[in-house]
Amino acid sequence: MIKADGICKNFMTSEGIHPALKNVSFTINEGECVIIGGENGSGKSVLMSIIAGLEKADKGTIECSGKAGLVFQEAETQILGETPREDISFGPKNLGWKKDKINQTVEEVLKTTGLTEKADFPARFLSGGEKRRLAVACIIAMNLPIIILDEPYANLDYTGVKQVNALIRQLKKEGKTILLLTHEIEKCLALADRFLVLFRGNLVFDGMPEQTVNLNLEQWNIRNPFVSYKNVQDLVWE
Repeated sequence: MIKADGICKNFMTSEGIHPALKNVSFTINEGECVIIGGENGSGKSVLMSIIAGLEKADKGTIECSGKAGLVFQEAETQILGETPREDISFGPKNLGWKKDKINQTVEEVLKTTGLTEKADFPARFLSGGEKRRLAVACIIAMNLPIIILDEPYANLDYTGVKQVNALIRQLKKEGKTILLLTHEIEKCLALADRFLVLFRGNLVFDGMPEQTVNLNLEQWNIRNPFVSYKNVQDLVWE
C-alpha cells in the first residue's frame, strides 16, 4: 500500500539547514494499522505530510497505491460545515457525486463514526473526540483507502480516547490502512499490527508491537508503557 525509499527532507532555520528526515525507508501493507511513534520534532508529521502529498521529499520516493487522508492534530481546523451532516457531504459534493449517493453516503458514515445523533448539531460545539471522529468521517465519505491520524489523542479526555479507539477498530474491520502518529503509544499499541519509531529524523525501529515489551524506548525519549506501577510516586512521569 505504501513504500518509502530513502526519504530525506531538510528545512532552513536561523541556525542553518535542519535535516527533518534522514534516508527513511519502510513498507506498509494494505489493511495494516501502523503506529509511528516518536518525540515531538522526530519527523513524524513531516513524513506523513509527504505521504499525503502535502510536501515533497528532497530525496527518495514515496509510492502509494491509493490516496491518503490526513487528520490533523487540531481536528477542528478541518471542519468546514456548520453541522456534521453538512461537513461530511462537502467532499462528495466537490467530487461531483449525485445527490442520492451523497445522502446515502452521509447517513452510512454518520452511523460508522457514531455521530448519527449529532448529525444536525452545531459542529463547533462537539467534544474533542467527536470533532476528531468527524474529521475521520469526512475522509471515509470520500472512500480514501489510507487514513493518517496525527496525534489523535491530543487534548482528549478518557471518553474521547475510547471514542477514537472504537473508530480505529471499526476502520480496521473495514480493511482501511491506518497510520497513527503519536508519542502516547500506551493508548493504542494494542490496536497496532506494526510499530515504527522515528528519532531525530532517523527510522530506528520497525517491528511488531509485542517486541516493545523488552525494548528500551527511553533511549528515544518515549515512555515505556510496560513500566510497573507500585505506588503513587511511580505515577510521576519523569
